[in-house]
Amino acid sequence: MDELVERVDDQDRVLGVVVSRRQAIREGWLHRVAVTVCRDEHGRILVHRRSEQLSRFPGLYEVVVGGAVDVGECYEQAAARELAEELGIRVLPCLLFTFINRSGLSPHWLGVHEAVVSDTVAADPDEVAWHGWLAD
Repeated sequence: MDELVERVDDQDRVLGVVVSRRQAIREGWLHRVAVTVCRDEHGRILVHRRSEQLSRFPGLYEVVVGGAVDVGECYEQAAARELAEELGIRVLPCLLFTFINRSGLSPHWLGVHEAVVSDTVAADPDEVAWHGWLAD
């Protein structure tokens, strides 16, 4: 089943219109996405390779974990949910900034977060094929 998202305007205001994420992407409608950069207590950044089974960007490497903001969620709630689903991490990430990303699959508002996490990650193999820590 496809995720449900809320359409937003150019000022990131919710319009009260719920659509599937697939439809938002297909139609180029603005919606919200939340991502998190994970650091450990030593300042290393978590890097991961997406599972080959994923529909979006299979097998590619990333330094952020995230996904669509569900209906009724704020950016921080979505980021925390995605961390729990993908990495088994329970933490409330800190929102750093938001901006309109007009590239990629479709235009969307992107909420970028940071979280300090333990170096013990229980990645969901359906989402994450590999992960490791990148030092400065």
